[in-house]
Amino acid sequence: MERRTFLRATAVGGTSAVLGGTLWRGAAHAAPAQPGTGPYGPLGAADANGIRLPAGFTSRVIARSGQRVAGTSYTWHHAPDGGACYADGAGWIYVSNSEINPSGGASAVVFSATGAVTGAYRVLSGTRQNCAGGKTPWNTWLSCEEVDRGYVYETDPWGVKAAVRRDAMGRFKHEAAAADPVRKVVYLTEDVPDGCFYRFRPSVWGDLSSGTLEVLVAGSGTSGPVSWAKVPDPSGATATRDQVPGAKRFNGGEGCYYAEDTCWFTTKGDNRVWQYDASARTIQLAYDDSLVSGTTAPLTGVDNVTGSSSGDLFVAEDGGSMDICVITPDDVVAPFLRVEGQSASEITGPAFSPDGSRLYFSSQRGTSGSSSGGITYEVRGPFRS
Repeated sequence: MERRTFLRATAVGGTSAVLGGTLWRGAAHAAPAQPGTGPYGPLGAADANGIRLPAGFTSRVIARSGQRVAGTSYTWHHAPDGGACYADGAGWIYVSNSEINPSGGASAVVFSATGAVTGAYRVLSGTRQNCAGGKTPWNTWLSCEEVDRGYVYETDPWGVKAAVRRDAMGRFKHEAAAADPVRKVVYLTEDVPDGCFYRFRPSVWGDLSSGTLEVLVAGSGTSGPVSWAKVPDPSGATATRDQVPGAKRFNGGEGCYYAEDTCWFTTKGDNRVWQYDASARTIQLAYDDSLVSGTTAPLTGVDNVTGSSSGDLFVAEDGGSMDICVITPDDVVAPFLRVEGQSASEITGPAFSPDGSRLYFSSQRGTSGSSSGGITYEVRGPFRS
C-alpha cells in the first residue's frame, strides 16, 4: 500500500493513447475526468477532527485502533482498511478489515436507526493482511488477503456464521471484489505491479464454493474491447497472472465497485480509475492523473473506491493530500474531503450507510503513522441522490 513510486516506474503498457469517446456508448463517465467545481462546493476549514468538509457536512470519530469502541467492550482492530455497510433492521452495520500480518481479520460496528453505536465485535480472525474486499448481494462480506497466494474469506457481518475460505476464487495477492448480479460474477483486483483483473463465475449464484476463475484478456492500450479466459489453475501453484497468454496487465490493482452494468476499478501505480462496461465488454479510463490538463491533478494516490445513488464515484487517496475525491457522471473530479495532519496515513474503506446519508471511512494509521493509530470516521450531510 506504500509502493506507489516503485509501481509507477514499473507500469506495463501505460503510455498507450486513449481512444475518442465516440467508441463508447453514451453513458456516464464517458471520458477521463477533468478538474472542476464539485457538486458540494469548496472545502471549509478543518473541524475538531482535522477533517475539511464542504458546507453542511459534519464528522465524528467512530473508533480508534487499540481502544474500546464507545459504548461497547470491544477493542477496535489495527490498520482498518476496506469496508462496507449492511442494513440491520432500522439500523445498519459497518464492517472493516484489518490490514496487519499476522492476525488481520475483520470487525463490525452496529448502529441504531438514529446512528448511535450499539455494538461492536469480531467477524473474521486468523487471516493475514486483510486489505479490501467487497459486499455480496446476499449480504456477506468478502474479505481479501493482500499476500502472495492469499485467499478470499466470505464472512457474516452479523458475526453469527463462521467465516468460510473460498478457494475457488483463486490464490493471489487479492485486493478488492465487486459483485455483478446481472452477469452473476464477482470481479477481483490484484495488487502487484503486473497484476490482472479477474472475474469469478460461481457454479450457483449465491454459493461461492465452486466455479470458474477467469482473467481479462485485451491489447496493450487503455481502451477497447476485451474478452475473458479461464485460469487453468486457481490454486496459484503457478502465478494466476502468468497462466493465460495475453492477459491484460494492470499496475497495482486496488478498489473495485460495480453499478449499472459497469465495474470501476483503480490502479495505484499509475493513478488511474478504469471502467469495465460489462454489457459492451469494453474498458476505458474514467480518470488518469497524467491526462489532467492545465492544472495540478486533484486526485493522486488512487486507492479505494465506492459510489452513491447519484452516480458519483468517491475515490480515496493513499497519500496524496489525504483526500476523498468525487468523480461525477459528467466527468468532473474534485476533492470532497481532506484529512489534515495525517500525511503518513492513507484513507481506506469508504462506504455509504444504506440510506446514503452517511459516509464511513478510516485513516489507516491516523496521526501516529503507525498501524496502531488507525481512526474510523463517519461523515454526515446532504449527499445528493
